[in-house]
Amino acid sequence: MPEPRRVVVALGGNAMTAPDGSARPGDQRAAIATAMDHVADLVAGGTEVVLTHGNGPQVGNLLVKNELAAHVVPPVPLDWCGAQTQGTIGFTMVDALEQALRRRGAARPVAAVVTRTLVDADDPAFTAPSKPVGRYLDADEAARFIALGQNWVDQGRRGWRRVVPSPEPREILDAVAIGALVAAGVTTVAAGGGGIPVIRDEHGALRGVEAVLDKDRTAVLLAHLVRADTLLIATDVPNAVLGFGTPQARPLGTVSTDELAAYHAAGHFARGSMGPKVEAALRFVSHGGERAVITGLAQMADGLAGRAGTIVTRSETARMGPTTHDPR
Repeated sequence: MPEPRRVVVALGGNAMTAPDGSARPGDQRAAIATAMDHVADLVAGGTEVVLTHGNGPQVGNLLVKNELAAHVVPPVPLDWCGAQTQGTIGFTMVDALEQALRRRGAARPVAAVVTRTLVDADDPAFTAPSKPVGRYLDADEAARFIALGQNWVDQGRRGWRRVVPSPEPREILDAVAIGALVAAGVTTVAAGGGGIPVIRDEHGALRGVEAVLDKDRTAVLLAHLVRADTLLIATDVPNAVLGFGTPQARPLGTVSTDELAAYHAAGHFARGSMGPKVEAALRFVSHGGERAVITGLAQMADGLAGRAGTIVTRSETARMGPTTHDPR
């Protein structure tokens, strides 16, 4: 495997919480510190890293606060929730990564950019909200928010849950700022949670919209923007798995885009978990990226070295194999 020059590392929102899902401030700070220790190993080793992250649990927490305080203060819209979580997670990542780099004698500047992502106002997702967010409520509680214009669906015995649009990210609008930081050698955190979703109205003005974006899709845009050769999607498992949950389950090692697309079409990857990560890996490599890696936080360095994880490449010699890779 060639040594990566610049890598976009996409961290899942669950990497920002405790293993049991707890999202108290202390839990989040500890989880982020652990994640940044692994990232610091990459940076200290000479890899240029650009970071992005999920924010699902954090936005979920803000939505609960909206619900509990709705009779006192007006709920804030989802674009505000995205901006708030970008700021909170971003500064916490910056603090933790700076400390981890200093411990390694590799201090360098780190910065976070609160980032907007343009979506199409005519995206079909806006007429068919389908992305569940937040917690389950009973019918009476849900009715309060339906009256405020939100979309809630009856999930049967579990209760009602809010659904929102998840449109396709089209453009990272703060590209100039991100590019300038990266060019100056700053390890940059950007496009958290997929970015704050905004549309351009008929007069050309930008405004936020009630939607959530897939952070892995936006990570592909970010990787192309900064001219990364590798997209590394860090998750809570060391590999994508074929036949997950069955006796035939087996980890997927190095694989070509054609092979991976065939596995995806055959239904091997769950829509709400590994599916978006596989789709993002395919998009990145199919549109000019050198390779994509899907692996666990602790395996990131080995994944970049070709020794672990699911490695997606356009090479005709790519093969499906175990978690340990033959780099030949």
